Amino acid sequence: MTKVLFVCVHNAGRSQMAAAFFNHLARVRGVPVTADLAGTSPGTAVNPAAVRAVAECGIDLTGVRPKLLTAEVAGAADRLVAMGCGVEASMCPAGVHFTEDWGLPDPAGQSDDAVRHIRDLVRDRVEGLLDEICGRPEDQP
Repeated sequence: MTKVLFVCVHNAGRSQMAAAFFNHLARVRGVPVTADLAGTSPGTAVNPAAVRAVAECGIDLTGVRPKLLTAEVAGAADRLVAMGCGVEASMCPAGVHFTEDWGLPDPAGQSDDAVRHIRDLVRDRVEGLLDEICGRPEDQP
């Protein structure tokens, strides 16, 4: 099973949305992939605006907590995706090197409308990643 790890510094917004969309869409598509998430300096809670924005899409992030990026978490992933928050290998345990960096804006301190826009950017990137890993839904039996 392919496992993707979404990483951000605080693991409180973009990476939370990305993992939630990835796991939800993988279940909907019935494909054997999964996502995890972590942060190099995790916050204490998920950004409430991110929780609200994802809830509008039917995904519940209440009760989810940011978690620390460890060598074990990184080592369990097939692909590591930084969300665009300046996470570098030198900041990570075991000097993790990321597969890619999506360069997405930070939702921290943004209005609900701005967070919705970021959510949509995250969802679009996740859908593209799922298409790349598993094929487009219309190409699947």
